[in-house]
Amino acid sequence: MSIPRRTLAVAATWAATRYLLLLCVFRVLVLPGPDVTSDVHVIYRGWAQVLGAGTYPLSDVTWQYPPLAALAVLSPEALPFLGYASAFFVLAFLADVLVFGLLMHAADRPGKSLNGAWMWTLGVPLLGPTAYARYDLMVTAVAVAALLAGVRRPRLLGALASVGAMLKVWPVLLLVRAPRRALTSAALSAAALLAACVAAAPGALAFLTFQRERGTEVESLGALVFHVARHFGWRGEVRLNYGSVEFLGPYVSLVSALSMALSVLALGWLVLWRARARGPLGASTLADAAFTAVLLSTATSRVISPQYLLWLVGLAAVCLVFRRGPMARPALLVLVATGVTVLEFPIWFSHVVASDRLGVLLLLVRNGLLVAASLIACRQLWRSTVSAREALPPRAARAAAPSAVG
Repeated sequence: MSIPRRTLAVAATWAATRYLLLLCVFRVLVLPGPDVTSDVHVIYRGWAQVLGAGTYPLSDVTWQYPPLAALAVLSPEALPFLGYASAFFVLAFLADVLVFGLLMHAADRPGKSLNGAWMWTLGVPLLGPTAYARYDLMVTAVAVAALLAGVRRPRLLGALASVGAMLKVWPVLLLVRAPRRALTSAALSAAALLAACVAAAPGALAFLTFQRERGTEVESLGALVFHVARHFGWRGEVRLNYGSVEFLGPYVSLVSALSMALSVLALGWLVLWRARARGPLGASTLADAAFTAVLLSTATSRVISPQYLLWLVGLAAVCLVFRRGPMARPALLVLVATGVTVLEFPIWFSHVVASDRLGVLLLLVRNGLLVAASLIACRQLWRSTVSAREALPPRAARAAAPSAVG
């Protein structure tokens, strides 16, 4: 049996780009700027030593992750013959393989497309070595598996979403339009996982207290205020704070509060959409809603780390698996934003920190693309659900309403 040329093309492209990524994280090829693998060599490895001693990092304010993140940090210990950092990169690669395999498998079904696999194939290497030097790729793999399973197995969606949320919180947004069975499964799974983590080691909930005094991270949307203000005499500073490079000084707390207010408004829009979208939903709506929710959360956050783009690439890939899904335009904008991100970090991160013209331009473009993608995704999601239902004849709309119970 011959393999279709399109399948061969995406597989060959994936293999070639991953070869280059591995060369980057193993420092055979070196990009300009800071070494993005240092977090694995130093921070992750240090956390693993603490966790291996039987406790969470109680005195380390950079530990800001839910308790199941301990598994991701400790996972390289399963391959001791490779050394910690090498094992971590190999496991990140295997998570990448898993996502690619799931997307390729999904593309074989009726009404599905290889576009999702292409999105993942191109999007991950556009982020550069950061993709394999953070555990976000592992979290994204769980999220992709949850969404692809959720169309037919809502309980599995809920269970996997709870695993993802206990790894890094944001996968809870996968449930924004999930049926009740998924929500019940998620709640029960999360409770069981949390109880197990609390019983396993002291300090499982310490991460909740480690973000109260954070500033505004230099790559975020709100940071653009201070990047520009520095050219007009703003007397603040940029420094490493709570694990990220942030602005500290006058009015930072105000801008941070405004960023959080924007996030609340975004959540309010999602609640309104959820209340209005009560008719029959398309096959892609579960993924479309999750993608839109995470886009809104990312764009309005006071912290936009480069690896956050992995979340968006993964969710966009699931949206594009569905041949007639409405998220093609925002997915393309996310793909471009990912390419810009590798320029602002690590390649020209010094320009971002200095707030010079190049640094400000890169952030304007990248964050502008994320905002545009968010707005378009919201419009497309509304049109494909709420507006589509309102266009039905009254009798058809009433007949469709019970399907929302799910």
